[in-house]
Amino acid sequence: MSVALNDAISLRTGGELVSARHQAIVAAQLLRRLVKSLISFCDSVSVHAPKMGRVPVVEPLNSEFFRGNTAQRAASWSAIVHYVLFSGRAQFFHKLRILSGTMGELDREFSDVASELSGGISVSPTSCWLLLDSLHYDVSTCMRETEIVLKSFLRALPTDQVTSFAFDLDVAPRPEHLRASPSFSRASA
Repeated sequence: MSVALNDAISLRTGGELVSARHQAIVAAQLLRRLVKSLISFCDSVSVHAPKMGRVPVVEPLNSEFFRGNTAQRAASWSAIVHYVLFSGRAQFFHKLRILSGTMGELDREFSDVASELSGGISVSPTSCWLLLDSLHYDVSTCMRETEIVLKSFLRALPTDQVTSFAFDLDVAPRPEHLRASPSFSRASA
């Protein structure tokens, strides 16, 4: 997904606007696959964690690690609620919900902006390309946070539950296939 977005930005910089808009849609479709997998992971952890005697200790999201309004707002909310929730268990589940919800929202925003660019209907294409880059950065940050949760969760997961958890991850919903992109207009990006 990162490569597809970098290619789209490079194509745009090189003046290949139609190809750049097409590549932005490819990046959006790949982002959707990534986000679906990450949300599926969060869901699997949410199912298995209640069976554990002790869940990992987590820190709230830090708004300074994000660029866009959506993720910064979610991180700020995460920090406020984190300190209101006294139990580490509640903090853990809250972080999973915040990560899932934030990634879903970032995916929707990315797809909307990519579609706007692809359709040539953007009023401010330069702002849209900058927004795609910012949304990509925030999704990457969420992915890293999810990776930290995974590592800490696996360390705390009782040995007798590893097989069951691995099975749940394997039967996660399959990502949808890439579809043909919508038709392009002659408007500039």
